[in-house]
This record gives sequence, C-alpha cells and structure tokens, in this order.
Amino acid sequence: MLYLKILKEKYSMIIGYVGIILIGLGITLLLPLLILPAYPQEIDTAKYFLISAVITVAIGFIASRRLKAEKTTNLTFQEGGIIVILSWFITALLSTLPFILAGMLNFTQATFETVSGWTTTGLSVVDVTEAPNTFLLWRSIMQFFGGAGISVVMVSAIIGPNGQGLYNAEGRTDKLLPNVRKSTKLIMTIYSGYVISATLLYILAGMHWFDAINHAIAALSTGGFSTRTDSIGAYNSPLIEALTIVFMLLGTTNFGVHFLLLKGEFKSVLRNGEVRILGFLLALTIPVVAIGALLPLYGTLTKSFRITAFELISALSTTGFSTVGYQAWATSAVFIMIVLMIIGGGVGSTAGGLKLYRVYLLFKSLWWELKGYLLPSKSVRQNYVWRSEGKYYVEQSHIIQTANFAMIYMLTYAIGVLIFLFYGYPLKESMFEFASSLSTVGLSMGITSPDAPIGILWTQIIGMMLGRLEFIVIFFASIKLMKDIRFMFLAKRKTSS
Repeated sequence: MLYLKILKEKYSMIIGYVGIILIGLGITLLLPLLILPAYPQEIDTAKYFLISAVITVAIGFIASRRLKAEKTTNLTFQEGGIIVILSWFITALLSTLPFILAGMLNFTQATFETVSGWTTTGLSVVDVTEAPNTFLLWRSIMQFFGGAGISVVMVSAIIGPNGQGLYNAEGRTDKLLPNVRKSTKLIMTIYSGYVISATLLYILAGMHWFDAINHAIAALSTGGFSTRTDSIGAYNSPLIEALTIVFMLLGTTNFGVHFLLLKGEFKSVLRNGEVRILGFLLALTIPVVAIGALLPLYGTLTKSFRITAFELISALSTTGFSTVGYQAWATSAVFIMIVLMIIGGGVGSTAGGLKLYRVYLLFKSLWWELKGYLLPSKSVRQNYVWRSEGKYYVEQSHIIQTANFAMIYMLTYAIGVLIFLFYGYPLKESMFEFASSLSTVGLSMGITSPDAPIGILWTQIIGMMLGRLEFIVIFFASIKLMKDIRFMFLAKRKTSS
C-alpha cells in the first residue's frame, strides 16, 4: 500500500501547513490590543482576544507538529486548494471567538462577520456605534490579511519556492518575481506601503487617526468595513471621497500592474486589458447614471456626478463604501450597480467579482469570432491580450475555461437570488444584496442586518466564501479531498477485515 503511505504523508504535510496558518492567526488575534494604551477604558476586552489567541495557537501548534521539514515537497494545485479551503474555513470559525466570548454576536452572526472580514466583503451585522474599538480594529485586520491572502502570506515565508500550487489555489496569477516567497514579499510591501500612505493622507484630510487606519485598510483591501454608520458619507467631505476613490482604484488593480508602475513602465500599464476595460466601464456608466438616472434626484449636475462616481467606483472595485442610500435610486441605476458588482475588480488584486480580465477576454473572443467571418478561411490568426506580464497568446481552451467559470458564477448568482425571493424579499433588493455577497462588495439595500433570517445570513456566508476562493479551486479541491478520504477509509476497512 505504497500509495496509502504517500497519501498519509501528504495529508500530514497539509495539516502541518494549516497548523502554521493557525499559529499565525493566533498572533494576529493579539494585534487589536496594540491600541489599548490609547483606549485604556477597553482593557476588559483584552481577555477575549487573549483567550482566543491561546486556543488558536494551541490548535495550530498541535497540527503543525505533523509537518516534517525534511519531507516537504512541491504542492500541487489540488493540494494547495485543500490547504486554502481548510485554512479559510477554520480561520473564519476561530475568528468568531472574540465576538462570541464577549457576548456581542451569536454563532451565525459572528461567522457572518468574520467571513465578511476575511473575504473583504464588508457586509456587517455589528453595531459600530456600540462596538469597542478593539473589535472594530479586529474587523479591519481580518480584511487586511484577507485581501493579501492569509494562506499565501503565512505559509509562503516557510514553504518558499515550493508553494506555487498554494499560490494559484488562492486565486492568484500575479507571480511578480521568480518564486512565491519573493512575489508575496513584494505584494505585501506594495500593499502595506499603500495602507500607510492612505492612513497619513486621511489624517491630513481631517479624519481621526483611528478612523484613518480602519478606512485605509478597508479601502486598499476593497473590504468596506467602516467605523461610522453612514460609512464615508458621514464625513461629507469631497476631499475624503476623492482620496477614497483613488485608494479603491488602487485596491482593485492587479498587483502586477502596480509592479509595472513601480518600474515606470507606463505604456505597458495603458496597454493592459484590465486597465482599459476598467476605464471604459467607468467612462460609460458614470455619465449615463449621473445624467440619465440621478440628476432629477440630486438636483445639480455637480452633486449627481460626485455621488455617482463614488458609488459606481465602489461597486466595480468591490469595496463597498457608500455616501448615500439606494432606496430612492431609479431602477436603471440600481441595475447598473448590480452589473458592475458582478463584473468586479482585477485578477490578482484584493477585489472580488467575476473579474475584469474574464469579462475583457470574453468580449475579445466575441470580437475575434465576428472578425473571423470576414477573413479568408485559410488565414492563420494569433489572438492575444495584454496582461501585466506582457503579450499573452490566448488558446481556445483558455476561452472555454473562462466561459465555464462565468456560467458557474451566474448560475450560483441565480440560485442565491431565488433563495432571497423565497424568503419574500423583492426582486431588485434580492439581486442587489446577493450580488454584493457573491462578489464580496459589501453594499446593502437594507436586507443584511442582525435580525435577518438565519437562512439568508448563511446564504450570504456561502456566497462570500465562493466568491473569494473561486469555484474551480473549491470544486477540484473538494473532489480530491473526498476521493482521498474514501480511499483511506476503504483501505483501512480492507486492512481491518
């Protein structure tokens, strides 16, 4: 039973890596306590994070002992997927402990909040006017590491160049440097640098330092958690809104494009397909919504464009910040918001959604197909798109894979909307709310609340997880996991008999 032995060794390695991630999570649970010197009145909340950290580190330490450094091998895509799925689900569950121990949220509500945090969605059931600052910071910390990819960040430092399977399983294609460790280090440097810069700029714009930290993290992670009930709208500041727009666009841009910017390759940035379609969509939809749908509501062209630009960029970037409510918006404007949320941000960014690259590729493939009818039958074509790594020649199998992903995504979206309809919610609100969940956006028309039905909250939880981890990863990893468990069970049963 050589295969059984190899399988057991592989799963020992998988459990070991998950353990490493949990140790990292335990340390992360202590980070909210750093603000206690500024808020000494919240010292009582420390025990909830300390207890949670001890439990998490203990579980992680026990699991990590299964890992034998001398036997580590390259991770396949499926094995990386299993680590990603296990680590994300266990991380989300253990992250609920502070909320539950403090009696702030029940299990469903706490799971919703932590999944929303780690997936950088931003939908919330927490009353930010009552929650201690340590808990508000914990929500932002989850978004920071969730945006970067918790599995990649915490394991790549140890697994090094052998972790391409894990890297791809996180939904990342932005291999900026020769190996995973160096790529991850560069991503974290860019990401952290943006967050620090955004925090300082928010403070200079008049934000309180604590609000600045939280909103900077939420903007760059395209997460959308806010310390204010009215989100960015609470400040009523054109400067803060303008800064937030810049940060949201940075967060939704592929890290590969940021790398090109740092190298000064501006022509390559402008050629990039995702950058082009991002600009095209915003240039098309903002005037249409501002003039055609919202001008009668807001009275002046200036105010209409200011609100429209912010809300549509928030939707397309999947950030989820808002300055106004949408109940009075025309149905046409809400529909455009839904379409932009479904499209989402860039591949290899902190954003969610179907992703700009996939939409761009599908439109290009349609154009190539139409153009093909006008060319001689024996002509040879080499279709390509511009990505962050340069010119990429597209094979038919890549287009089919992209189309299949889009079909699965839209089918999942339709199922989610039907569940909302079965609970009695109107069609417009149902489409908006589940698009916000599945694309990890965070905007809401009022359905998401602590009093929402349990079935609705769990539908959104599943949607947020599927949207963040991507369907193909979950599909292949789940199949491999079930096959391996079945094989080990049958082998054990055969041995015992």
